[in-house]
Amino acid sequence: MLETSARLLRLLGLLQGRAYWPGAELAGRLGISPRTLRRDVGKLRRLGYPIDAVGGVGGGYQMGSGGALPPLLLDDEEAVAVAVALGTAAGGAITGVAETSVRALAKLDQVLPSRLRHQVGTLGAAMVTMPAAGPTVDPATLIAIAAAVRDRERLRFGYVAHEGEESVRDAEPYRLLVSGGRRWYLLGWDTTRHDWRTYRVDRMSLRVPNGPRFVPRPLPDEDVARYLALSTATRPHRYQAVVTMCAPAVEVAGAVPVTLGVVEPLDERTCVLRIGSDSLDHLAVWVATFGFEFDVREPPELLERLRTLTGRLQRAAWPSHRPREDE
Repeated sequence: MLETSARLLRLLGLLQGRAYWPGAELAGRLGISPRTLRRDVGKLRRLGYPIDAVGGVGGGYQMGSGGALPPLLLDDEEAVAVAVALGTAAGGAITGVAETSVRALAKLDQVLPSRLRHQVGTLGAAMVTMPAAGPTVDPATLIAIAAAVRDRERLRFGYVAHEGEESVRDAEPYRLLVSGGRRWYLLGWDTTRHDWRTYRVDRMSLRVPNGPRFVPRPLPDEDVARYLALSTATRPHRYQAVVTMCAPAVEVAGAVPVTLGVVEPLDERTCVLRIGSDSLDHLAVWVATFGFEFDVREPPELLERLRTLTGRLQRAAWPSHRPREDE
């Protein structure tokens, strides 16, 4: 009985690890006959696992979709990873994810071996999850957008821009992106503005039904994450600064949040930082406090603001050097 159960678990793991298995190869991996393999597949089906038999020469098996979700077969590292991910999801930017994650973690905890439960408990006791600030996103909205991306259907939605202006948009959806685990964005082609745009998902109000299907166009950048970072860090702002940083790109990237600026290497010792803000004071303070020597390429207004702030800081640091008014 124990041997049969172990074989079923191994069979399940093989089926979950590959899209398709020829029957003869699968039986050979398990060291059983094709007839025994068919019986074992039947047992898994009765347990609720949707396994499809593929006909034709040789035949084979594959995990099907739909049906009741059966227990997952996870190795030790996978089980710990899932448990930790569920535990940290409480700080995510999806509405209700905290409660859902706690329920899922409680179910997983019931089936974890004691040694793994101890590992997860140790990690949980040491970690502190920072809650997401600001608005969250309804999971139903994320699923609807993801389905439109998959089915290549245009989306129609109300949108509230950064300045508070409301409008109705029609867009071809291409990618859903999450920035730092805090903000969800949709990358799409705006059919009215005839340009690529990134939309904050928490500012979208989807309208049904979806629009017609579309033929995908080439993405604006193969590195979609970089494109999003550049869009969110510079384009929406009044001032866009380009600064040469006198340090390797990897060091500067470690000091600059991805939502604040984009770092591009020039050589082994220097890089370019692209960063935006509606305030020159903010830009001046940011580039001065990242901890690296730098040269401002643009805009010229930033250089003038740095000179003004430098004088102000000097007077604050050496008050005795301030010029005295005539008595």
